[in-house]
Amino acid sequence: MAILRAIGHRVAGAVSGRRSAWLVLLVAVALSGALVALAGPARTSDDPTGALPASAESVQVAALQRQLPGGQLNPALVVYSRDGAALGPQDEAAIAADAAAFSAVASGPVSPPVFAPDRRAALLSVPLPAAAGAEATATAVDQLRATAGDDRPAGLTAQVTGGAGFRADVASAFDGANLTLLLVTVAVVAVLLIVTYRSPWLWLVPLAVVGTSDVVANALIAVVSRTLDLPIDPSTTGIVDVLVFGAGTNYALLLIARYREELRRRPDRRDALRRALTSAGPAVAASATTVVLSLLTLTTAVLRNDRAIGIAGAVGITTAALFGLLVLPAALAVCGRGLFWPLVPRPGQPDPTRTGGWARVGALVARRPRAVLAGALIVLVVLAAGLSGARLGLSKTEQFRVQAESIDGLSTLSRYFPAGAADPTVVVARAGTEPALLTAITDTPGVADARPTGRTADLVAVDVVLTAEPDSAASYDTIRELRERVDRVPDAEARVGGTVAANLDTRDAAVRDLRVVVPLILGVVLLVLLLLLRSVVAPLVLVATVVGTFFAALGASTFLFTRVLDYAALDTSVPLLSFLFLVALGVDYNIFLATRAREEAATEGTRRGVLTALAVTGGVITSAGILLAAVFAVLGVLPLVTLTEIGVIVGLGVLLDTLLVRTLLVPSIVLLLGRRFWWPGRLSRADPPGDDPSREPATLAAARD
Repeated sequence: MAILRAIGHRVAGAVSGRRSAWLVLLVAVALSGALVALAGPARTSDDPTGALPASAESVQVAALQRQLPGGQLNPALVVYSRDGAALGPQDEAAIAADAAAFSAVASGPVSPPVFAPDRRAALLSVPLPAAAGAEATATAVDQLRATAGDDRPAGLTAQVTGGAGFRADVASAFDGANLTLLLVTVAVVAVLLIVTYRSPWLWLVPLAVVGTSDVVANALIAVVSRTLDLPIDPSTTGIVDVLVFGAGTNYALLLIARYREELRRRPDRRDALRRALTSAGPAVAASATTVVLSLLTLTTAVLRNDRAIGIAGAVGITTAALFGLLVLPAALAVCGRGLFWPLVPRPGQPDPTRTGGWARVGALVARRPRAVLAGALIVLVVLAAGLSGARLGLSKTEQFRVQAESIDGLSTLSRYFPAGAADPTVVVARAGTEPALLTAITDTPGVADARPTGRTADLVAVDVVLTAEPDSAASYDTIRELRERVDRVPDAEARVGGTVAANLDTRDAAVRDLRVVVPLILGVVLLVLLLLLRSVVAPLVLVATVVGTFFAALGASTFLFTRVLDYAALDTSVPLLSFLFLVALGVDYNIFLATRAREEAATEGTRRGVLTALAVTGGVITSAGILLAAVFAVLGVLPLVTLTEIGVIVGLGVLLDTLLVRTLLVPSIVLLLGRRFWWPGRLSRADPPGDDPSREPATLAAARD
């Protein structure tokens, strides 16, 4: 520990020195520019099953399909309808003309039109190359839509859907979305910094430092993604941008607040900066370490997307912390006190935080800690009750918040054809077992139709149409039953895949990851708090309050999603990622409060320490929490329901943690436990006068009165 303190003092001296501060800035600018210029693009993937492990049955089927004729194809389905009316001769002629025109885009023969039994809809299948990138697929789908829209009989609707249509719409929805997300995030951070600092230029320094750290983080992530062969999709990029801006700005708020506090005590601004950095730096480092280690627990996940978020997020938070602890102090050192104009802190000025609103909140908690504790717990329990009846898993048609033709086309298909006709389930087995295999498939409850679609000397593929809505509970039950039945066919070695099967495998993998990763996250957070606070009781209390906050936020958000916004369910990845971000980031505020309380308790006692800590950190932590919640809410700019759900849950959870848990719940627990809160550390054995309720600090007594 002494070695770490010595290193911290050396770093603080280097970044605050008259010449060394300029050197730190110049080195940071040079390294950042070189890295951004040389990093190159991140590794990406268009494989729809790329997130699943190789052991997943749907992944094995996808690999076997590539050995079959047509297995390298990704069909676009064009569905024609007339708003419930039967198709007429003119419509049929237009459909035939479209089928001929589609041949110019298709990678194989276009299927003959398939009409619904009542002839109120028709379906064309246009094969496109599965290996094509998202941009090429989107271009081909746009051509199909343009062709189908030309010279169409009045009242006839043509919609391009299927795997290719959905893939094109995903790419289109994200086109420019991450840039919009970044611009909105920057705007939100800038506005909140201006409101917080009430200075015409102070806000520019942390915003510039955090913005640069985000650019550098993205460059580093690109290098890491290619080195580890780890695909980074647009949603991962958006999440990392939010993490870097949210966490980086929080670190800046904490450091600048402590710097301003020290400027009111010390005439030498460089000495004040060194003191602020050695005091607040360990809390920032502990906070960043907690988040980074928590993110790295995702490397134990089986879902590749989760692993990508974990590694990319860890790179982003590490970069944000390094910029916050090295570059930001150097920038503050070269700017001087005038940076705070018009509210320039001077030595001898009273510290408004010690007698302000948060001191009065502390006095309120100190008067009735049991009532405050009971009230806070009741609020958390009531909010958590919103989890009753929650459902996990979104179907393909439920994942977009924006209008998409492929989703509308799937809805049209489900009205006139069996629900699974748009995206059949695929069974691949050894050749020569077709009779027994088809019998097992057609005898499975929930199967509407089955027909062989491709074969080689060794393999046969069967397309299976399900009666249930894709990705519904009934469709998953059918997939499970189908797997059991084909597995019993002698010598078939059959595997069941396709989109619905892959989504089922993804949900099962998400549940497995939730059970494995959540205990690891809790273990990491607990370990960091044990080392930081040198106590057993305090870390257990803080972790328990953050877990309670998560369930309250999840319950309240689930109620909002299902009862107000009419979302069908939580997506499979939402609980784990929300838990990770909320616990890892939410515990930051408890770290900031607890470390300051421990610092004050060493001389004032636990009671005075926690009330003083609440008073002096209340403003900055509240500002940081509101800012982080607002930044996560910006995820709603992106078009996927999944990201909106994560943003709302984490944003609400951060507000609860900032305004309820850190403000009322934790202080009331500390006041009730007294010095036992620090057990078995040294502070639990001391008996300073601050633990006597009758001997409150004068500032807090004044606030109370």
